[in-house]
Amino acid sequence: MRDLLSLIGRSNALFTNDIAKHEAELKRIVQKSRFLVLGAAGSIGQAVTKEIFKRNPEKLHVVDISENNLVELVRDIRSSFGYIEGDFQTFALDIGSIEYDAFIKADGQFDYVLNLSALKHVRSEKDPYTLMRMIDVNVFNTDKTLQQSIDAGVKKYFCVSTDKAANPVNMMGASKRIMEMFLMRRSLEIPISTARFANVAFSDGSLLHGFNQRLEKTQPIVAPNDIKRYFVTPQESGQLCLMSCIFGENRDIFFPKLSENLHLITFADIAVRYLAQKGLEPLLCKTEEEARELAKSPIEKDKWPCLFTKSDTTGEKDFEEFFTESEVLDMERFESLGIIKNEAEFNSELLYLFERQINSMKADLCWGKQNIVDLFHQMIPDFGHKETGKYLDSKM
Repeated sequence: MRDLLSLIGRSNALFTNDIAKHEAELKRIVQKSRFLVLGAAGSIGQAVTKEIFKRNPEKLHVVDISENNLVELVRDIRSSFGYIEGDFQTFALDIGSIEYDAFIKADGQFDYVLNLSALKHVRSEKDPYTLMRMIDVNVFNTDKTLQQSIDAGVKKYFCVSTDKAANPVNMMGASKRIMEMFLMRRSLEIPISTARFANVAFSDGSLLHGFNQRLEKTQPIVAPNDIKRYFVTPQESGQLCLMSCIFGENRDIFFPKLSENLHLITFADIAVRYLAQKGLEPLLCKTEEEARELAKSPIEKDKWPCLFTKSDTTGEKDFEEFFTESEVLDMERFESLGIIKNEAEFNSELLYLFERQINSMKADLCWGKQNIVDLFHQMIPDFGHKETGKYLDSKM
């Protein structure tokens, strides 16, 4: 934990005091409750699952589409925490499938449902087909599992959002903003809370996670040197989600407060720190070709080829924010957690329009990216989508 914090430029964990202050209440509630965690084998889902498991829940069922990641989650839990008396089971299921629906019909008795499933990559908007799947996962699967929770009498529904939903500039952030609109509609029928937070350091598929792969495969490290981001650790992401789920009031959105413990850092700066922990220094390259060639040849002792560049790909936001100027905040309840307070404000006609148009595109098996971009602009009039014609998959 200490090494990970130092990589992202911090010396202290964010939520230590808030967790300690509320630990007794967290344990009391968790121990008498039944939990369903969706998307449980992703980086955030694993962190949330472990935070619940170690507090001995009465029931903890976890679902994820990745069979392999579920296996690793169980191995991790057994190796770290051992066993609990409660009912702990894993299910390798696609939330959008009929098999999942049958599972819920047979075993839908939960007090808390936490949905951590998402398509989180900006690169998912490069083609219209992956983009449509992102809408399915981020919006429609969320709405479906919400309705199932309402039907089953679930006490509380939690869904993770993203800082990129505040004034979104990419389709991923916009899909999460639209998801929040659907959440508001369902909040009239079931208590809902959510969370917006920063990049999770070294989460699966992230650029930082890729640093490990590059060293393992003797390949150069590439990182932008002009983009600054906030980072939380996987454990902090799990703590934030659990705090929002247990203590959030209806329609609350939790986020980490900005302080001296949470500050912006570039990916290139993290790369330098990462290499230093490995006993290495960056060997700066000017082109991809130079970096690849240096990686193939015997590398100078204690050096590693690195290419630090400016970002020019679609969907990159110049800055990060957890809330907008128009949102009402509660900054007093917790020491390191802020809360966005929401009324049940949504436009039913717009939500129905979104559903109809997406379903129409699917029925025709024909749609273009611009069709979806135009629809997103209808949903979010000030959507600041930036199309550069370049995507992450076209870079090293």
